[in-house]
Amino acid sequence: MDSTTQTFQYRPVSIKLWPATQSTRILLVERMTKNFITPSLFSRKYGLLSKEEAEEDARRIESIAFAAAEQNFEKEPYGDGSSAVQVYARESSRLMLEVLKRGPKAKEDDEKSISPLKSIFDISGGRRSFIDAEEAEELFKPLRENGNSYTKICLSNRSFGLDAARVAVPILSSIRHQLKEVDLSDFIAGRSETEAIEVMNLFSSALEGCVLRYLNLSDNAMGEKGVNAFESLLRSQNSLEELYLMNDGISEEAARAVSKFIPCTEKLRVLHFHNNMTGDEGAIAISDMVKRSPVLEDFRCSSTRVGCEGGVALAEALGTCMHLKKLDLRDNMFGVESGVALSKVLSAFTDLTEIYLSYLNLEDEGTEALADALKDSAPLLEVLEMAGNDITAGSTAALATCIGAKQFLTRLILSENELKDEGAILISKALAEGHGQLTEVDLSSNSIRRAGARLLAQAVVNKPGFKLLNINGNFISDEGIDEVMDMFKDSPHLLGPLDENDPEGEDLDEEAEEDGADNEDELESRLKGLEIKQEE
Repeated sequence: MDSTTQTFQYRPVSIKLWPATQSTRILLVERMTKNFITPSLFSRKYGLLSKEEAEEDARRIESIAFAAAEQNFEKEPYGDGSSAVQVYARESSRLMLEVLKRGPKAKEDDEKSISPLKSIFDISGGRRSFIDAEEAEELFKPLRENGNSYTKICLSNRSFGLDAARVAVPILSSIRHQLKEVDLSDFIAGRSETEAIEVMNLFSSALEGCVLRYLNLSDNAMGEKGVNAFESLLRSQNSLEELYLMNDGISEEAARAVSKFIPCTEKLRVLHFHNNMTGDEGAIAISDMVKRSPVLEDFRCSSTRVGCEGGVALAEALGTCMHLKKLDLRDNMFGVESGVALSKVLSAFTDLTEIYLSYLNLEDEGTEALADALKDSAPLLEVLEMAGNDITAGSTAALATCIGAKQFLTRLILSENELKDEGAILISKALAEGHGQLTEVDLSSNSIRRAGARLLAQAVVNKPGFKLLNINGNFISDEGIDEVMDMFKDSPHLLGPLDENDPEGEDLDEEAEEDGADNEDELESRLKGLEIKQEE
């Protein structure tokens, strides 16, 4: 009992959500700038800002929001800073909306564009097709031109046989000194294994020695043989910033080969290994690459058949990646132990904006560990996905506290769990305060009934910019559905379908067997008084 009390008293002293770090402030400016220059409903009505004006407005807004948050924090210097974070988010959201509705300050001058030299050679458009030698000759003519300035080539969506490859290879070899980006994804589809391997060997030899920043070899079902075919190209890469090996049949042997062949990953910012058969041993090989990638910002190792051992190895390796912004580990067999291991390194990810942890068998123990860790890191988190993890109401208090601290959240995906009304109401309470940038909430298939559905709807229906609430596949009564639909009567497009909802439900434990709305009202009333645990 005493040790528990001591721990509780210690944590508020050691963990502060405010002041925001300089990297966090810069990241917010970048994010607002991106929003200002991205076409939207606002830009169609009020006009789109130029990049220069967007950057100027973003810096101004961040400065004002930071000052307001600082002023708030001075009033409670011994708190954890969570209210200051809310002020920071609320003020920046409010001022962003003002700028979006204002539009550009002045009409842009007519474009005085001087046609730049072409730098991108892309033949991926149009229908997917086989390329023969004659067509290759025609397609590659621009690359034969003297003095061309192509630095990026994209040969995706076209299938090269040996004849076409023999035409392309000498041309590519002649310009390899100027190439910076190469996309060879899906470029051998439908070829026999023997021919495909030979084609990959030819392209690898032609491009060996390129000083690339971007390399995409996805969708080629390469396996270990394909990785070996690209050995000469991979071994010559010392400056890669982005590497994509998705849907390539990367086994543990192939993963080891990739890790061995690439001599340097010190500049690597993006590493994607989606949809492979990597397994635990392959994940251990990938983790070695991750450890050697100190500036990694975007790591994806989803749907790769990684279990507990590989998950722990990846988690520990990720602890060295202090600049991580996006993490996608979905659809693996991590289990609780891997989830706990990952929670131990989350504090390093202060710049994290997106985290995808669905279908990892985290259960309550792994979920609570991750939620506790995430609450005190990643202040600008925008996307949180934890679907299909057997999460129950038992860990929802920690999860709700985490969500409450993430005031920049835009997407929350918790579908296919067992939150029930107890969990849904806690999540609703967390979302009700602030969260002005929220656009999507998915709590479908969570055994939620009338009380939980009603409070979820109330929490999001009036948020500016909100786009979708998905509570399908639950146990909401007909009365509950009517109530929710009535809340969204002025914006029915924001409410997802409810056709898979089962009013009778299949959840027969405890009070759930009783049908009356009185029981649901009693549950809602009881849970409204249950506070999300906040450390002050």
